[in-house]
This record gives sequence, structure tokens and C-alpha cells, in this order.
Amino acid sequence: MKTKDLISWNTLIGGLAMHGRGVDALNLFIRMKNAGQKPDGITFLGILCACTHMGPVEDGLANFQSMVHDNSIVPQIEHYGCMVDLLPRAGRLEQAMDFVSKMPMEPDVVIGAGLLGACRTHKNVELAEVALQRLIELEPKNPANYGKMWPG
Repeated sequence: MKTKDLISWNTLIGGLAMHGRGVDALNLFIRMKNAGQKPDGITFLGILCACTHMGPVEDGLANFQSMVHDNSIVPQIEHYGCMVDLLPRAGRLEQAMDFVSKMPMEPDVVIGAGLLGACRTHKNVELAEVALQRLIELEPKNPANYGKMWPG
């Protein structure tokens, strides 16, 4: 490809991230910035996804902060969802709960279910009760929410 625009960079970064090639996605992100291309929210969604699948929590947090402070991008719920997925994978369940409590928008059922699943994985009943209550508030008529507390 002779010239790369933001769409082509984002497509490559996102594709690499989604297919388990997070290191390649992060390296391509560096090349993108070195080429003078300014990232957007989609770019950072790919980068956060790469961090989620690779596990470098500090890289994920740094990129989230860079998105906000260095690039003046307002995080969307999908960005927060990546962070809520990333933090518990590294055993930072309380930090994920705190992250959700500070979101400027209401968490959706995807974030609520993700938190509840993380609580179950880490066997944290106290936080699971909080996450379940929040999930029930978001989706009061979904009986599946109640089954998520039972051991699998």
C-alpha cells in the first residue's frame, strides 16, 4: 500500500489486535505515530483490545491516559469496556470496580456482565453481589443474570 490513511491504519491495528497479535498491533501503532498519523478513538479501541488480549495492564492504562490527555479523545463506553476487561484479567478487580464507578456514563449490561464474570473467576463474593445488583438494575427482567452467581 503506497499511502496509508487513518482507516487503513485502524483496520490493520484492529485486525491484529482481534487475532491475538497484540505485539504487532502495538508496534504498528508506533509506526503509525512515527509516520505522522494522528490516532482517533477507533485506533485506541484497537490498542486497548491488544492490551486486553496480551495482558500488559500498565500499557493499557498508559494508552487510555494518552488517549484522553495527549490526544483529547473522549472515551466511549467501548474504551471503558476494554479497561474493565483488562484490569480483572490481571487480578485488579477492585480497580475495575472503581474504574466503572468513575465512568462519566452509566455502564451497560456488557460491562456489568463482564464485572460479574470477573468476580466469579476471582471468587470475590462481596464484589459479585455489588456487580449483580447493578446488573439487575440495568436488566431487571433478564433471568440469566441470577444464574450468573451459581458455580459453573
